[in-house]
Amino acid sequence: MKEIRPKSAAELSQALREAAANGQCIRLGGAFTKDAMGGSVRDAAVSISTCTMRRVLAYEPKDLTVSVEAGLPYSELTALLAAEGQMLPLDPPLAPVSTVGGVMAANLSGSRRRLFGAARDMVIGMTYCTLGGDIAESGALVVKSVAGYDIHKLLIGSFGTLAAIASVNFKVAPAPERCRTFVLSHSSAAGALESRSLLARGALQPVSVDYLNPAAAALCGLESHAVLVRASGSERLLGRYARELPAAEPIDGEREAALWAQVNDLAPAWLGGHGGLAVVKAVHPAQDLPKIAGAVSGPVWSHLFIGVTRLACRDLAETAQALSSGCAALVEWSDPARRQGLDLWPAPGADFELMKDVKAVFDPNGLLNPGRLHGRI
Repeated sequence: MKEIRPKSAAELSQALREAAANGQCIRLGGAFTKDAMGGSVRDAAVSISTCTMRRVLAYEPKDLTVSVEAGLPYSELTALLAAEGQMLPLDPPLAPVSTVGGVMAANLSGSRRRLFGAARDMVIGMTYCTLGGDIAESGALVVKSVAGYDIHKLLIGSFGTLAAIASVNFKVAPAPERCRTFVLSHSSAAGALESRSLLARGALQPVSVDYLNPAAAALCGLESHAVLVRASGSERLLGRYARELPAAEPIDGEREAALWAQVNDLAPAWLGGHGGLAVVKAVHPAQDLPKIAGAVSGPVWSHLFIGVTRLACRDLAETAQALSSGCAALVEWSDPARRQGLDLWPAPGADFELMKDVKAVFDPNGLLNPGRLHGRI
């Protein structure tokens, strides 16, 4: 397979145009750290990586905006922001090795989505390259802009099946004064739901509230059915959390950072080091958590205030059981070497026809990352 690493948007657009003109299927990515997500690219003749496009194009700390090329390592972006007391609270898995473009293409976010939103809420603009060789812009580098269409929202989560992301403009957030996580232990998932209800009725506004079943908790150095309540703010505010959650174990500093890094990487860790086959992502009402969590014997973790649960599966039968748990579900992660035979997205929904129409507009011949969007597009 021919490999191309363009160094600019102009070179990226040229590489796409030439491959499309020759009718070649294209494997598009950055560092390709997300190959275990979505589906496998079919019949690619050319591999195009944006990993050498890694410049910071503009950064205005006073305006809380930054523009970077797609190949910039995500860890370098967060370090740049941290030096100015700012952050991009996405919490993607594999953050130390991911590129910004890869995080956007896979639409990755973590438990802080509850307070800050997902990638679509933080991206205010994007430059992208099409198979026709065009370099187009969507949005701007200002937070309040009404210029043009929000095409960048289509590209976020498209797994590179529509166009190639060249650069991304973000609105960033001030970093909090202090952070602390309070760990509540329960004997069952039902007990975890009771804690969620108490927090939902209270005056406090946690950054996130996550649930780990015993198998997932053990991978993170915890025990039992654990509820992680992440809080940020002044020491006085964190003290109130301690008073209202007297049974919780407080964790902060380096230990807290290490804990959340483990939580963020549960899916790739399960596939890479524990013989797992797949991780199913399910979207459901909060009260259904005990039933859904019982569908598998392995790790289960959930963003309790978002209604997203992930179930780790060891084999085909367990994966099929997780997918048929009575909620919207798909295989988000799977072992590429054992992916054959998996139906990654059994029920894509009524809007799938619209998704295919959008694909036909951007890529009528199906040349760009075919099969990458969970085997369907």
